[in-house]
Amino acid sequence: MSHPGKPNPARRSERSRQAVLGAARELVSELGYAKVSIEAIAARAGVGKQTIYRWWPSKGAVIFDSFLELSETGEGVRLPDTGDLATDLKAVMRATVAEFADPGFEAPVRALNMEIIADAALAAQYREKLAGPVDEAKKERLRSAQQVGQLAADADLDLLLELLYAPLYQRWLHRSGPLTPEYADALVEATLRAFAP
Repeated sequence: MSHPGKPNPARRSERSRQAVLGAARELVSELGYAKVSIEAIAARAGVGKQTIYRWWPSKGAVIFDSFLELSETGEGVRLPDTGDLATDLKAVMRATVAEFADPGFEAPVRALNMEIIADAALAAQYREKLAGPVDEAKKERLRSAQQVGQLAADADLDLLLELLYAPLYQRWLHRSGPLTPEYADALVEATLRAFAP
């Protein structure tokens, strides 16, 4: 039985956890990965260093978890399946374009990408925990499109995803053009033409 005036430790722990993850994202955006420390994260979050080390073994683990939280991914990731592959992919790509154009998402993700380039262990963790599961969800949707004849039966789904996302990623990385819904739609249309049945 709970007592009305007594603080709930679970709620307090979750609040602290969210504060740590938010502080990690903010500091990476402001300072870059290399200049962020556990001490700085703890100070920004208003918690002790021991609180952070209770949940995460290293700075890299905290920062990576902050990105997992930001991207809202997990085991239950699924792409929309309305029966119309073009419509579904356009919805996903438009959401991706909007996310990459959002300064609150863009700055920390850019910082994470710089670290992934330089840190093979972090790159492996990124593939295992984030990119791999998300790509598998995308391929599950593409396989269902193959089954109903909306994609070539022999389409290489890894290649299809690379052709769909690489131009968007390059435009974002090099800041070489606007990220618009029209651009997202154009990528989907060109990719589906290339893999038509």
